Amino acid sequence: MQVFKQSFSAVAALGIVSVVWGTTWVASRQGVLYMPALQLAGIRQLLGGFAFLAYYLPKGLRFPKGAEWMPLLVLALLNFILSNGLSTWGVAYISSGLAAIIGSLYPIWLVVIGYILYRRLPSILTVLGMVLGLTGICIIFYTHLGDLLNSDFRFGILLSLAATVSWALGTLYTKSHSTEFDLFQSIGYQMVISGVILYMFADWQGVTVSLDSIPWQSWASILYLVLFGSLIGFGCYLYALQHLSTEEVSVYAYINPIVAVFTGGILFGETIDILMIAGSLLTILGVYLVNKSVRDL
Repeated sequence: MQVFKQSFSAVAALGIVSVVWGTTWVASRQGVLYMPALQLAGIRQLLGGFAFLAYYLPKGLRFPKGAEWMPLLVLALLNFILSNGLSTWGVAYISSGLAAIIGSLYPIWLVVIGYILYRRLPSILTVLGMVLGLTGICIIFYTHLGDLLNSDFRFGILLSLAATVSWALGTLYTKSHSTEFDLFQSIGYQMVISGVILYMFADWQGVTVSLDSIPWQSWASILYLVLFGSLIGFGCYLYALQHLSTEEVSVYAYINPIVAVFTGGILFGETIDILMIAGSLLTILGVYLVNKSVRDL
């Protein structure tokens, strides 16, 4: 009975991750409609990071020393400053659903980067997945052909693509340096570092507003992203990892874009048509095949 309860709890935690992390794309999109994107990302990372560290404080939080800071700084750059910062900036120009679908393509970049760095040839399954995924993206973009004439839309696409490349690089770096730091506790430090740098950069660029002029819509988005995206989301994700296999937990990556597309459509009127649905499903199938073939990278 105890085993059953743990399994049920783990599946429930995975379900929460699958839904909640899908809705964070929509929350980010709504937040950046009312304030600068990099400032929002900086505030979100700062609050989330301090909350994460506070959670681990009574559990024996360990302060990094010496050379331990290097992987933290690299991962803060790849996973949060670039990946989260650019993706948050990107949804200021494109829909949350489209951004989430582009974000799901990162396993394809793992294949490309693996070939560039290690001359590792992709398998037939990988190639098939890449073809299906890119075909799905082409179908989705058919709906947005007119939008491609808009320079802001193109900029949002480039930001979102760059964010996925950074996330893929962060994944590879984590795999090769995971013994050099505590993976879970380091997330809090990475968030705090990235939050400070993002906010300082936004302020230096003159793209910040005073805190008292940030409207309630953006504060609501930030609160949601910190509470659900960072604390509850990561908490459930870590619990699921402890009680389910990595392959089972990876299911969340295929549900997130679907949740983002339909949440954005239902709540905020983002485009949902037959081509968007077909392209999304084909892209997710392609990403699934690629991810299945590169799990041992």
